[in-house]
Amino acid sequence: MSMASSGPTDRLPHQAGEAGRGTAPSNVLDVANVEVIYNHVILVLKGVSLSVPQGAIVALLGANGAGKSTTLKAISNLLRTERGEVTKGRILYRGERVDGLTPSDLVRRGVIQVMEGRHCFGHLTVEENLLTGAFIQGGKRRQIADDLEKVYHYFPRLKVRRSSQAGYTSGGEQQMTAIGRALMSRPTTILLDEPSMGLAPQLVEEIFEIVKNLNEREKVSMLLAEQNTNVALRYAHYGYILENGRVVLDGDAASLRENEDVKEFYLGVSGEGRRSFRDVKHYRRRKRWL
Repeated sequence: MSMASSGPTDRLPHQAGEAGRGTAPSNVLDVANVEVIYNHVILVLKGVSLSVPQGAIVALLGANGAGKSTTLKAISNLLRTERGEVTKGRILYRGERVDGLTPSDLVRRGVIQVMEGRHCFGHLTVEENLLTGAFIQGGKRRQIADDLEKVYHYFPRLKVRRSSQAGYTSGGEQQMTAIGRALMSRPTTILLDEPSMGLAPQLVEEIFEIVKNLNEREKVSMLLAEQNTNVALRYAHYGYILENGRVVLDGDAASLRENEDVKEFYLGVSGEGRRSFRDVKHYRRRKRWL
């Protein structure tokens, strides 16, 4: 599947590894044939390759256990906290290998992950949580204050709740706090893991609208891991589908939305319309990649 050429973020991502041949890299992030093993035994990723073009929202899709979160943690170098390691392949950020860096070094380069599960410091206020994201800026108080106001502009609900303990806020407010904290570090690329998890549909739309605005106005590139394929493909420019640790399908978001396999196996829609629960075991199509 190929990407339309209507705009700079609608190009087919260049193959990982093209950067660094005398020209400026067009992708902010390239993952090339990455293999991940947990506890020296469990093979989770089996040669995953993907690219994130400058200024794009790229969706990493698939069922629970497909390897989406592991892919993000491989990029952000957080695997070691879970006894995981990248055993093959390479990860490049703006054409330079970063798979040997520490997570804090990667944050300083502009790449930050918003973890699955809305991780906040429950005993701190919302504003104190946001301020923890500004640690790499040192003592630049004016800059931190400006960034805080910018976060409140995108998340006005957080300004109202700024003095509340984060642990007593709603799930949507905690997700906003987690994303806002990431913004305080002035990232150029955000790895966003399952932002819709556990949220009501209305809040999911609100979160994704904010993600879209951040991408368009702040020019933040996004790699978004998400089980909600329908919502993700409405906001992303490009998508990769993972199954059992492998990329089985990729393409621009519009093409994936119209792909019959994606419709049936990920959107719950076949050529005859949406299926009922009792029909779920009686697929008439077979996945081409099986």
